[in-house]
Amino acid sequence: MLIKALKELFHKELDHIYGPDEVFTFFFMLTEHYCNISRLDVALNTNLSVTTNEQVPFFKALELLKQQKPIQYMLGQTEFFGLPFKVDQNTLIPRPETEELVSLIIENSKPSKSHSILDIGTGSGCIAVSLAKNLTDSNVYALDVSAKAINVAKQNARLNNVAITFIEADILDPSIWDKQFKALKFDTIVSNPPYVRELEKQFMNANVLENEPHLALFVADDNPLIFYKAITQFATRYLNKNGRLYFEINEYLGEDMVTLLQEYGFKNIELKQDIFGKDRMVSGIIN
Repeated sequence: MLIKALKELFHKELDHIYGPDEVFTFFFMLTEHYCNISRLDVALNTNLSVTTNEQVPFFKALELLKQQKPIQYMLGQTEFFGLPFKVDQNTLIPRPETEELVSLIIENSKPSKSHSILDIGTGSGCIAVSLAKNLTDSNVYALDVSAKAINVAKQNARLNNVAITFIEADILDPSIWDKQFKALKFDTIVSNPPYVRELEKQFMNANVLENEPHLALFVADDNPLIFYKAITQFATRYLNKNGRLYFEINEYLGEDMVTLLQEYGFKNIELKQDIFGKDRMVSGIIN
């Protein structure tokens, strides 16, 4: 079967669900993964074909995409900050907005200076691994409550050849803080914690709502800042002087986050928008 015809089939079956641009991207992710054929090769050679056996995973993927299953989980991998990452149903799929958070941290980190960094709620490890890869003199720690997520993150650290200390713990339990961190202090603490309120479920795409781990996504409507409050309190104890705290945040709670950091004594607080113009990142420096 010609790849051109296979691509046309994907558009016919999926454009009404995802739109042609996203279907276009999905198809070439599949050709690269299953056939090692690049997007450029497909564009330059319209006579490329796949064997009957090679068609099988494409048709399986097509059926799963009709059910709005995330293609990253099908392939077991994705890309973040130019690096390869393994993902599964125990981890969120890394998003472009989080790449902006990583960029901000790197921009604010002084070159050739050793940093101690803690990523809270690491999930796939995308933030911790990307920082370790780009801030090579840093000591990076990563915490998550999920043992299964930590297992994936450890795989990603090995895949990208970086050293990270992983900690399985619940940041909402202050009684474990001193047990786990003892005399540790950090120059940077970063977190992309659960921040989607239950009331916002109705606005979410089915492929996210029905597949990605709710533990890493949702918080109660009456206490949406539960993780931010705990992590901010933690940061007042475990950040070095002039250390910086970074959060990815719910776009609707930007001003609440600024107020929270002010209440805990942070200075130089910055609320930043993502590429879509939504309040997405906040940071502050501890006195």
